[in-house]
Amino acid sequence: MEGRAAALGAGTVLNALATGTGAAFGLDVETRATVELDSEADAVEGTIAENPDGDTALVERCVALATDRWGDGEGGIVRTDSDVPLAAGLKSSSAAANATVLATCDALGLAVGDADDPAVDVTRLDACRLGVRAAREAGVTVTGAFDDATASMLGGICLTDNGEDRLRARDPVDWDVLVWTPPERAYSADADVERCGAVASMADLVADLAEEGRYAEAMTVNGLAFSAALGFETDPAVEAMPRASGVSLSGTGPSVVAVADATDPDADLDALAEVWGDRPGTLRRTTTRNDGAYAGDSP
Repeated sequence: MEGRAAALGAGTVLNALATGTGAAFGLDVETRATVELDSEADAVEGTIAENPDGDTALVERCVALATDRWGDGEGGIVRTDSDVPLAAGLKSSSAAANATVLATCDALGLAVGDADDPAVDVTRLDACRLGVRAAREAGVTVTGAFDDATASMLGGICLTDNGEDRLRARDPVDWDVLVWTPPERAYSADADVERCGAVASMADLVADLAEEGRYAEAMTVNGLAFSAALGFETDPAVEAMPRASGVSLSGTGPSVVAVADATDPDADLDALAEVWGDRPGTLRRTTTRNDGAYAGDSP
């Protein structure tokens, strides 16, 4: 009983820490999971390729919850490997959870897809909610990160109510993306929620912009507000503003994500890469994706 799956990393439009409303978008970077189930095993053992000593509680909990719900409580082994850097604000936990839940479904022989497909046994949105539950129980998230999880699972831009795990809107998006990740790391569970609450009025403004489909503008307002709240410098965002359609601190940092819409004549991510290239850390060029996570070996 072996299954495989992959899920997307994501970038932030609106951080949900202030108000519980969040928005994120899928990126063309993946986390992959392989799950081997054993009906004789009474526990789940996990490994993370990029961090052999890392905490595997999240992916182990994902397998346990999935087999309890859709299987017969099987134990087994889960292995993940990823192009999404850990603790960098690019939704590595959401991607790992989604990939693991889908790989478990694949191992159980269940068809995964969207609700409008009558052949589906498990919808991607139900699988996403189960991964969010696992993340809360494993203590790796403050908000439940339903916004991050839906963007990773479904692709496109997802606007959510994280208090109710409700998808409010989803839109396709076609952006080129530049990500700057400094050397330091930041963990979502360590974020200062009280300070984020202080910028709630700005988060409401970001939500209004997102509801109007002005996603790139929303990103920039979000990035300035939450960089200040979380103690990150705003210089990278200021450097990006003349050269990108939108720019934001991603999640609770430390990565900063800039996007270029093809309809924006002023967006020039090559020029921005030259500026950001003088900063310590890593630059990554990628694009948005609208297809989302998938079970099996290919979409």
